Amino acid sequence: MTPEFAIDFFLEGLNMALMIAGPLLLSGLVAGVVVSIFQAATSINEMTLVFIPKMLAVGLALVLFFPWMLQMLVGYTQNILINIPLYIK
Repeated sequence: MTPEFAIDFFLEGLNMALMIAGPLLLSGLVAGVVVSIFQAATSINEMTLVFIPKMLAVGLALVLFFPWMLQMLVGYTQNILINIPLYIK
């Protein structure tokens, strides 16, 4: 196993992790910004007000994106398992 292969393998895994986590993190970010703007506009300074909309947004994103996320993970895993003989060399 060459250093270049190890770096490429690590970067591919990191890219997959970012693609899987991206939609969930982005939906939580958008929900947090929207609630923060609402809090700033109404002068409500309740710290716990942000958690419920974030949880709902992440849950909704999980329901919407889960089939795509599962398809990406299955494809990535199949690619790794199929190419094991090439990795050993």
